[in-house]
Amino acid sequence: MADPLHQFEIHTIMPLQIAGIDVSFTNSSLFMVLAVFASTLFLVGGMMKSKAIPGRWQGLSEMTYEFVASLLNENVGPKGRSYFPLIFTVFIFILMGNLLGMVPYSFTYTSHIIVTFGLAMLVFLAVTLIGIFKHGFHFFSLFFPKGAPVFMAPIIIPIEILSYLSRPVSLSVRLFANMMAGHTMLKVFAGFTVALGLFGVAPLVVNTALTAFEVMVALLQAYVFTILTCIYLHDAIHLH
Repeated sequence: MADPLHQFEIHTIMPLQIAGIDVSFTNSSLFMVLAVFASTLFLVGGMMKSKAIPGRWQGLSEMTYEFVASLLNENVGPKGRSYFPLIFTVFIFILMGNLLGMVPYSFTYTSHIIVTFGLAMLVFLAVTLIGIFKHGFHFFSLFFPKGAPVFMAPIIIPIEILSYLSRPVSLSVRLFANMMAGHTMLKVFAGFTVALGLFGVAPLVVNTALTAFEVMVALLQAYVFTILTCIYLHDAIHLH
């Protein structure tokens, strides 16, 4: 049976070094570029010949836009509208990465912790800077809930700071672990199907069900990452 972890290996396509730092173009880089092209094609192509009564492509593009817009409005409110480009970019980049990974012999860049942690840190730093620019030093009142007894400050503040700093870790591990576990399981059952030949009907049925489940996980994980980003943005804008 083929190694189920082989699919996560990084392969260099175009070696490149800048100032002694390896910045080679890899299979992970290739699928990130493909995700950007696929997102652009999906959105621009869907809206290129927009009609009053939308077709399937236009309808799907508009539905994606409205889904993220309503998610942002429900969780952040009207003040969050100016941050729509950030939220939409995060959602579509993760969604396309997850869905492209479902194509046989492709590569799932969201199954690598360095990618998901990079995205989570980008969100964490952006939201923190938005909060600081918006509220100045008052932003740090986020670490001491309004109405809490003052004598509880030595306990509450360290807990709140630790909880805040752990956000990028939990955000990145959730996405990485779900995508890696799902793809590993698919590969294991696919291996059983091939190895058992004519008797591999049961693993084939399981693998078909798992594929449908994994597509749902791909959509769900993009949603979870995005809604948590909206919640963090809400905290930065509204504080308590």
